[in-house]
Amino acid sequence: MGISMAIYEIECKNALCASRKKSILKVLVKEPSLYGDASEYSVFLPMEEAGEMFGNMDDFIKRNKIKDDVCTIYLDRLKDENDRKIMERSVERTYTGWIDLSKVDDGTKKELISGSAPEDTQTEWDMVSFDEMNETCAECKLSWDKGRGCIGSFGPDNGTLPDIAARYGCEITASVPDGVSKKRRYTPDDAKVLREEITVLRNALEKEGKQAVRRYGGPVDRLEAVAKISMEEGCGFRFF
Repeated sequence: MGISMAIYEIECKNALCASRKKSILKVLVKEPSLYGDASEYSVFLPMEEAGEMFGNMDDFIKRNKIKDDVCTIYLDRLKDENDRKIMERSVERTYTGWIDLSKVDDGTKKELISGSAPEDTQTEWDMVSFDEMNETCAECKLSWDKGRGCIGSFGPDNGTLPDIAARYGCEITASVPDGVSKKRRYTPDDAKVLREEITVLRNALEKEGKQAVRRYGGPVDRLEAVAKISMEEGCGFRFF
């Protein structure tokens, strides 16, 4: 297993993704039927049942351009409008659990958002394509990992960089494994301490030998980048 490091990018005024990550579009709930038209649903049925509903399967497959390996028919993937009407009329809806917040009142929206865990929400950023994400990260000044984004590798969880840091009095770097287990949130003040540790760590790696330099030079560079961004933007950072 590896340990990663990241800034809390939505706290940064210069993060190009921040506004979209703060814009929550959908929330996952346990009782979607309570939210009427705001509850998203899907309509589907096994291919063998489609044969009973639509008759000539060869014609059905052709007009809807269905691939040979498809085992389940989904309403929203049918090309033929008449087939769509037949299926929607005949097949029971299955709720996905997601609530479209644009279709609820402000009070309900606030209640749903406040009661949801981050993993049970979908933001505007979640709807962005991978290509657009990569382009945005490449243009963002907070993309501290050489333009690849604001999350990077600290190293393997059994790496010795924290042990080396502890021997040379670098408390923030030494605390990383404990920070992971306790889900510690590091502050801009911690970043100032971390920034002071960088020179000590580089000298320490030189003393530890060439293998240590090769193995941990990159992580130390990334630690420096995280500390710099945290100090400049006033944001926290974490290891996970």
